[in-house]
Amino acid sequence: MCIRIAEADGLQKIAVWDPDEVTILVARNTHPHDLIRELHAFLAVDLGAPDMPGAGLHCFCGEPVELPMMLTSAAQRPAH
Repeated sequence: MCIRIAEADGLQKIAVWDPDEVTILVARNTHPHDLIRELHAFLAVDLGAPDMPGAGLHCFCGEPVELPMMLTSAAQRPAH
């Protein structure tokens, strides 16, 4: 089963691992750079996913991890 990413309100951290749902919950409105750094740490360091620089985020099974549409649209917005 591949890892999922889901937005959540009221988190105390940028990202939180939910092993029951095999989901990483991410705080809504987190800056995209901070979010990617936290997700990489969870996936590669904590969960043993392959670390493939420049290839995006990957599950521990090797499959790409999809970001929710709200997160991908936020990552594409220009910084102010």
